[in-house]
Amino acid sequence: MVSGNVEGLRPLNSEHRFYQGLAATCVANCLQATNFLSDRFLRRAYYGSAKIDELYRNSINSAFSAREAFLVTGAPHASAYYPRDFAWFYPDVLDPQTIIDSADATRRIRLLEKSVRLMLGAVRSGIITTTLIPVKRNRYIGANYFALPSDTLLGVQGGLEQIIRADLRASPYADMAKAARTGCALLAEYRADLKRAVLDLARSLEPYESHQTRTLLCDVRAPRSAATDTRAERLRFVTNASVYATFQQSIRLGIADESELEKILGRSLSQYKTELLLLFGRDGYIRHSLDRKTDSPVASIALDFVNVQRGFWDLKNETERVLFSATTDLILAEPRFRIPDTFHFFVSVDNPRKKFIHRIATPSYQGRSAWPTFNVEFADRMLEYDEFSGVERYRPYAREILRQIRDATETHGGYQELLSEDGLQYRTWAYRGAIAHSWFPRFLTVWCRAFGAPLIDWMQDPTAGPGLSG
Repeated sequence: MVSGNVEGLRPLNSEHRFYQGLAATCVANCLQATNFLSDRFLRRAYYGSAKIDELYRNSINSAFSAREAFLVTGAPHASAYYPRDFAWFYPDVLDPQTIIDSADATRRIRLLEKSVRLMLGAVRSGIITTTLIPVKRNRYIGANYFALPSDTLLGVQGGLEQIIRADLRASPYADMAKAARTGCALLAEYRADLKRAVLDLARSLEPYESHQTRTLLCDVRAPRSAATDTRAERLRFVTNASVYATFQQSIRLGIADESELEKILGRSLSQYKTELLLLFGRDGYIRHSLDRKTDSPVASIALDFVNVQRGFWDLKNETERVLFSATTDLILAEPRFRIPDTFHFFVSVDNPRKKFIHRIATPSYQGRSAWPTFNVEFADRMLEYDEFSGVERYRPYAREILRQIRDATETHGGYQELLSEDGLQYRTWAYRGAIAHSWFPRFLTVWCRAFGAPLIDWMQDPTAGPGLSG
């Protein structure tokens, strides 16, 4: 941590102070490099195999500890905050079927509210970056790793939406109604700031034409960061799907008016989405990036095409189901897309184009590595497909994906950020993957959807759990 005043950095907000600029980015880079390298070489690997209920209880104790100032993944990411994660990795923090007891519910609500307030403060200060790095109490640097974000606003709005919707699901926890009121108050307070940011995002899109399809994209000139942020590619499906999802989410929350967005875009939102599908789905499946030239269908696909919960895909729509199914079938049929003899699917069959630092430090970080969280979203979209198609086509695959994530979690002693090509904990000379404590609840939500019952028996009655320590 940096103590005292940081020279050359200008505070931009009164409650939380935010800094941005060249000097700030240099400080942030030093802090991040020190944290990641110290985690790799100094942190002891103390996780051992255990049963899923014990691991889940320990993860919840860690992820939602009363000592935490912000909701984070876990080491080595725990010294910085990633707004996109509220859309991608923990959209179900307040799902009652994942909460252990009333104390757990109270801690989750408190931490989620603190996290969302911090992100909203950054938006008000005009800092919409991939990462917020703390330098001292209530002092944060906004930095972009490794490009301008495409999904930060999606995460900020996603965290806020979780609070607003806290009381929509049946729950024995009285605090949920209070949380929902707090969420509505936060929305009212920061609506103008969010609206300005969403409309600015719409204005930042640039025209692009290919194969007789004209549309607007966020990454025509340079890569934009998304959950798979180390991939140095332009014209990506996932970045532009996230932008579309941000617009839809802002309309759903009453932040931006659909007509205002459509005026800026010069087309209806439905036409905008149709254009994206025509562009990225022109070959009958979803291409990951138009910047990557390959004649191999499986080499042009990435698992993040599933996007986020309540995101891009509307599987009530038959046209979208056809594209989703064709892409899914290519992944399921290709042995190179998975760890051998498993249902752990890689992000892609080949390692992507990357910046130099990632090529030498984490060559397969978002290529031939298996991320449980992307596999969980893959399973969830498959379940949605079956629900809306009326045919049970993908549920067996979804269940097998989830079973093997459970087995890997028990084997490795925690819910993994990612697995290596040979199915072990991901580790390179410079980096060790995190035990992603805060991502665990999302897995439980999708498990219950797939199997029709909770993963952990004692969670059938939330009031009968064994409780949390500390």
